Amino acid sequence: MTPAKLLQKYNTSVPRYTSYPTVPFWEGNIAAGDWKRDFQRNFHQKNALEGISLYLHLPFCESLCTYCGCNKTISNNHKVEEEYLAILLKEWNLYQQLMGETPVIRELHLGGGTPTFFSPQTLKKLLEGIFKTAVIHPKHEFGVEGHPNNTTSQHLEMLYQFGFRRVSYGVQDNDPRVQRAINRIQPIENVQCVTEQAREIGFTSVNFDLIYGLPFQTLKGEENTIRETIRIRPDRIAFYNYAHVPWKHKVQRLFDENDLPSPEMKMQLYLLAREMFGIAGYVDIGMDHFALKGDNLYKAWQESSLHRNFMGYSTSHISFLLGLGVSAISDTGTAYGQNHKELTSYYRQIDKGELAVNKGYFLDETDRAFKQYILQVTCKGIVIFRPEHQRLLEQFTIPRLQDMAKDGLILLYKSGFQISRQGLQFMRNICQAFDLKWLLSENKSSERVFSKCV
Repeated sequence: MTPAKLLQKYNTSVPRYTSYPTVPFWEGNIAAGDWKRDFQRNFHQKNALEGISLYLHLPFCESLCTYCGCNKTISNNHKVEEEYLAILLKEWNLYQQLMGETPVIRELHLGGGTPTFFSPQTLKKLLEGIFKTAVIHPKHEFGVEGHPNNTTSQHLEMLYQFGFRRVSYGVQDNDPRVQRAINRIQPIENVQCVTEQAREIGFTSVNFDLIYGLPFQTLKGEENTIRETIRIRPDRIAFYNYAHVPWKHKVQRLFDENDLPSPEMKMQLYLLAREMFGIAGYVDIGMDHFALKGDNLYKAWQESSLHRNFMGYSTSHISFLLGLGVSAISDTGTAYGQNHKELTSYYRQIDKGELAVNKGYFLDETDRAFKQYILQVTCKGIVIFRPEHQRLLEQFTIPRLQDMAKDGLILLYKSGFQISRQGLQFMRNICQAFDLKWLLSENKSSERVFSKCV
């Protein structure tokens, strides 16, 4: 099937599958007692065995990027840093009371918002407050998201001392017209400078986030952005499809939708970038991600040990994730819990000495099994069917996979399937074949919930 026909058929509104079941199927106001019991049971099982992942959500930004769908708070008042730090440490203490033993931190990620909004001194206090009551796993992996305009050598040097070796910079696009439209002005010189600083200090993996589908993007502009990116040569590249969901994120209404590239143009932008990445030595290792062969992410993909959670792709298969901060999500392996999305509500709960989780989902055995199928799709590109799921697979999943096989997206066998190169861009659609919650729902319309696949 031609790319144009594939686009016409598969360019539907589909989740990004950072979780299964997806957030629309989660419940509001989950019982605090049930969440605590699930947390304790899974923590005790997994802490000593493999350690835990820790995500800290730092929501503040100094300016508003109009494409952004993250939970953020815009402020130029840096006095908010101390208050937020104090609340995060209170939340950490509340969870430690539930743990009853010293946590072993295997993974740590600072996300946002803009983590480098916080001064190096404030971040140092935060990390000291957490590390003094935890054990750091000898094979730990720590990463941070940084803005090229405000990440300083002081930030990087301090983080390096705490064991951070990965940094991800939000680049998005280098075209000045596009940058003005999305209100993210950052000269390429800034990007190159912070990349060189990170490497000089000792960071071993630098990632660039790029987005296709932004207003005023053209093939010529995209080619220039990719060429400049390749010249700087980050170790990893996350190449995201812009998710235009203005009904969820009102800030996206600040630019004219008529200035967005058409789906056909977005397809061309993606194919152009993928070709340029491949020629430059970057390997397509999964949903939206490319890596050089020397990077640990590529090695994990090659060894079939790649993992994916709310923090993105990971080289460590850690199944217990604790999220701290406003809107942060935790994943115990058998349950999801999300904190209040509003700062005032989040502060109020923690100040009362109560956990801030107010939305979540408890997975049954079938949920957990089909979550693993989706992880196989996104992390390995190869899925092996399990005999005990034969009835469900034949009723709901395999008919959709058979259709995709006819279109050349997968190579389907009796025991499973493998994603083709043509199917990589439609990985979200392939994941949806295992989404029993969606397949069994009375209303399968997701037009006003998720972004388009392309």
